[in-house]
Amino acid sequence: MKSPVVVVAITLTAAILVAASLLIFTGMRKSSGTSTLNAPAQQQRLRHAHLA
Repeated sequence: MKSPVVVVAITLTAAILVAASLLIFTGMRKSSGTSTLNAPAQQQRLRHAHLA
């Protein structure tokens, strides 16, 4: 059986690779269109612009 240090190292490496690939994938999807995270803030700016 492998030592616990080797198992933890392999698990952490796999988790880092999965997280990095997800970040790259979501970054590619956001660059092709508009970001959904900024949508509420943009809508609030438009509402304030119409009120002024």
